[in-house]
Amino acid sequence: MKKSFLPIFIVLLVLSACGDKQKSTKLLPDMDIKIDALVKKYMDLDIFSGVVLVAEKGKPVYHKAFGLADREKKIANELDSRFDIGSMNKSFTKIVVLQLVAEGKIKLSDKLGKYIEGFPETAAEKITIKHLLDHQSGFGSYHTMEYWDLPLEEKDMKTALKFIKKSQLLFEPGTETEYSNAGYVLLGVIIEKATGQSYYDVIEERIIKKIGMKQTYLRDKHSVPKRTIGYYKNIKGELLSNESLIETPKPDGGFYSTTLDILKFYREYYYGTDLWDDSMRKLDQHYDFYKEQFTTGGAVSHAGGFEGANTVHFEILRDHISVVVFANMDEIVAENLGEGILAIIRGNQPKDPQLPAEQLVYKKITEKGIDFIRDNWEELTVNFHPADPKDMILNEIGYEYLFDGDIKSATEILKLNTELYPDIANCWDSYGEALLEKGEKELSLKAYKKALSINPNMESAKQKIKEITGS
Repeated sequence: MKKSFLPIFIVLLVLSACGDKQKSTKLLPDMDIKIDALVKKYMDLDIFSGVVLVAEKGKPVYHKAFGLADREKKIANELDSRFDIGSMNKSFTKIVVLQLVAEGKIKLSDKLGKYIEGFPETAAEKITIKHLLDHQSGFGSYHTMEYWDLPLEEKDMKTALKFIKKSQLLFEPGTETEYSNAGYVLLGVIIEKATGQSYYDVIEERIIKKIGMKQTYLRDKHSVPKRTIGYYKNIKGELLSNESLIETPKPDGGFYSTTLDILKFYREYYYGTDLWDDSMRKLDQHYDFYKEQFTTGGAVSHAGGFEGANTVHFEILRDHISVVVFANMDEIVAENLGEGILAIIRGNQPKDPQLPAEQLVYKKITEKGIDFIRDNWEELTVNFHPADPKDMILNEIGYEYLFDGDIKSATEILKLNTELYPDIANCWDSYGEALLEKGEKELSLKAYKKALSINPNMESAKQKIKEITGS
């Protein structure tokens, strides 16, 4: 199967307790020097540009901008530069849903079909609002190949809803958990049905204006002042702009904001009463986890991103210490840098940065060959998003070689993927495609049959088997 297309707003509610009970956190006088040194290491690899903020009880104690907001125009990042916050705005959607529950306008037990027509009976009658909030609806992403091919201006809530209605449930609602961008788009539509207003007007009224987030933008991205341009590197390390990936902001992600505005928002989210009170917070599935961290000193976090954008907010709830990192470069750089800054704050040694796994593996294949990758796989793939399956790495690289016409190398790489991940159907499907390109039909057929034995519903493998056998 061709390389995977990740959702534009990739997973993220990251919840990270930091082990056993932590000592009280005291910001050290040399913190600035150590953070500067760590950021420099990232910039020396050309994998970070953005803004870093550390605050204590809402007051910034470190706030610096690095690198360029627009490389073509040579515009530097500034403290009030606006960044795409990706899935962070799922937090906005969640708060409004729970506000409406508290007001009696909707119920967590309400079924999807009560608000939105056009779904099959299983989805309409079994999926509840709580399932959508908790990523237990059975829906995953709506970012299919067909969706990706649409013009950017068509990728709005209305279009996303059409694609979600065509989606198959991944599991019986309420029985499993699967991160769901689709679920939060549906929550946005439910907000509109329950209030009679547009999703954006509701967020503006109930959150943005309510707490004075004057540097946060919900609508037309291209009209946002001081907007950063996102950059990412392909497997070969070539720098690309993410402008062609920019979509209309939706309830699952895509607002633009600044580090100070997000600091303000999450201060209210965790400690304030202007957006929700403790009785409303108890409706959140993570309430008990958060309460525990108020005593342990663990850090909790929210983050978001896609190609060329990554943002993260860490909060040490017990000590009211916030770490916010916004990057107009590729995932998971903001999260990695944020974790390094947390280590510094706690008096520990941060990990040194590393090239993203796909770039590093590609580089080492060209320098040292496939056997080196096999022998050093885990060490080479440390810098990869923990929510993404690692078989994607060699899959992407294999197709890069395939597209370049180096079928021999592509076949070797995709074969290694089947050795590392023998129970992943897509690995065998991709290997089968490379073998077919190489003219080895019998081996290709075996690979496709192996893929189908793992996933009997894999349409790409079924189709290829028909093509090879003629039946």
